[in-house]
Amino acid sequence: MTIKIWPISAFSDNYIWAIVQADQAVVVDPGDAAPVLAYLRDQGLTLSNILLTHHHADHVGGVAELVQRTGATVYGPPGPDIPCRDVQLREGDQVNLGIFGQFTVLEVPGHTLDHIAYFGQVDERNVLFCGDTLFATGCGRLFEGNSRQMQQSLDKFRKLPHNTSVYCAHEYTLGNIRWARTVDPHNPDLEQWQREAETLRNNNQATVPTSLEHELKTNPFMRTDEPVVITAAEQHVGHSLDHPENVLEVLREWKNQF
Repeated sequence: MTIKIWPISAFSDNYIWAIVQADQAVVVDPGDAAPVLAYLRDQGLTLSNILLTHHHADHVGGVAELVQRTGATVYGPPGPDIPCRDVQLREGDQVNLGIFGQFTVLEVPGHTLDHIAYFGQVDERNVLFCGDTLFATGCGRLFEGNSRQMQQSLDKFRKLPHNTSVYCAHEYTLGNIRWARTVDPHNPDLEQWQREAETLRNNNQATVPTSLEHELKTNPFMRTDEPVVITAAEQHVGHSLDHPENVLEVLREWKNQF
């Protein structure tokens, strides 16, 4: 049977991803139990596993109640702030979810120090659950890590197959695009993407997942080695930048103030 991946909306802009086959489900980063329980009830599903990318409350706040109500097995990164974790994961670990397939764990610090992502195949489709490391046309704020770590993390994503679908955890796309067009105003892919994203949101549809191929064309944080992005960052900060991580640092601070 076909595996479906569905966004469950939570809070003002979070997506809790549900991976569904037949009457079984896995959820990724359930910050709120209520919408997950409602979805499971409405769809007649049993929750078997929970995948966590990092410890922020809007990603883990619903875990304890979901475990209490369903007995789901919880996978997550190391650290004391991951609730109800049954299986601790590190770089290169394999998560075998039976009918849902197998996922490889990537350590991707930057947004937080404990952040991980899950890469695998669902119905022969390459998929990446990246939490708050990579967004559509953006990346996560550097709350705990630094620009070098974030650059290294995004470089790991750049090496994945370009047809990989990117399932990020927030609907930040329109704001990210508006900022990206100040960095790269003559990018036709960005211009087209803005029109498409605005249409999706006007119809109350999610702008994600995107693909890595798409991000490599439209996301300044994935293009820190490209001359147009380097030049924009240098002009913004007023001096030359020698390394991609320095470009990323300027871009991230630029976006923070945008």
